[in-house]
Amino acid sequence: MAVETENWIKQLEDNMSRAVLGKPEIIRFCITALLAGEHILLEDVPGVGKTLIGKTLAKSVSGQFRRIQFTPDLLPADITGSSVYDPRDHEFVFSRGPVFTNILLADEINRTTPRTQSALLEAMSEAQVSIEGQTHPLPQPFMVIATQNPLEFEGTYPLPEAQLDRFLMRISIGYPDRRHELEVLTSHRLGEPVDRLQPVLSGEQILDLQEAVRHVEVDDSIHAYLLDIAESTRRSEDLFVGVSIRGILALSRASQAAALLEGRTYVVPDDVKRLAVPVLSHRILTKGYLHGGQREAVEALVKRLVDEVPVPG
Repeated sequence: MAVETENWIKQLEDNMSRAVLGKPEIIRFCITALLAGEHILLEDVPGVGKTLIGKTLAKSVSGQFRRIQFTPDLLPADITGSSVYDPRDHEFVFSRGPVFTNILLADEINRTTPRTQSALLEAMSEAQVSIEGQTHPLPQPFMVIATQNPLEFEGTYPLPEAQLDRFLMRISIGYPDRRHELEVLTSHRLGEPVDRLQPVLSGEQILDLQEAVRHVEVDDSIHAYLLDIAESTRRSEDLFVGVSIRGILALSRASQAAALLEGRTYVVPDDVKRLAVPVLSHRILTKGYLHGGQREAVEALVKRLVDEVPVPG
């Protein structure tokens, strides 16, 4: 299974890199979230490939893919679905919304109201939707890839902390270097490269990889390291609220997935350090000069706090 798992992951990485050029770390972050069975938030300026990454991951995995363009007039029922009266049977029948899919691209999630944003909470945390007292399980695997633009504030609704906490990672894509930007110009002459991608893994294979992640070993010394990191954020004078136990569980789960991507069956401290910033920076509340400040400053603070924690031998 080890060789088979390694081949599956390599196929997924290679396929995504055909459309997402020059961003191997971003690709690995997205695969890490998928294998951990979690969700990811892509936050960056327009035009750097946020939607492209979501579509590329979805096209690489055989399964259902839906995209929702979030707008101020979007209603919760537009996401989850609602009961519709069937005149033939004289009864109400549940009509499933676009959330009933394997990979959901929530485009510009901060463009819709908090009421509609919260419609995703149960889906993201419980993999189910409750409508009129009835619980409807979502297809598996299930993943939400959300995007938002951090620079536009007019007509937007910032995600509340409870919603942000449902995302395993918040990452920024950034601009490609000149060489890869030239490749982008060349590859788009014949249309979008993502449209020519074919699935390389099935949904069942993704579920097998997610099961393999759960069996990646986390030593007691790594557990202690995770708790030390959490404690350092809770003691920091720059923070109102440090990392919760849910945040540490998320970092542990992400580290297991990262270890599997590296071909290991055990977590090492480098897995934790590499993922600490994207996993933890959106789960803390800052104060003073950092309160409401730029993401880069908050991420730098988290990195400094993690670097100050002794690494287990």
